[in-house]
Amino acid sequence: MGNGAKAQQKRDRNAKGSGPTAKSQTKINEAAKNIICATCRQTFLLTTREPALQEHAANKHNKTLADCFPSFAKA
Repeated sequence: MGNGAKAQQKRDRNAKGSGPTAKSQTKINEAAKNIICATCRQTFLLTTREPALQEHAANKHNKTLADCFPSFAKA
């Protein structure tokens, strides 16, 4: 066996005990965007609070929260 084979065996042994690999949160975050502005169709995360939505409605559209987010209910 050459040194390359020994190094690969060592990498294989170490990989078995290292546990699961890190996973990306991107797909989960995209699925959680369920607050949608009725005017521009921009999506917001489910956890977005009312002040941020009011700021979006006022700054982007000069409208009220109810105009841009008719389905938004206070939690």
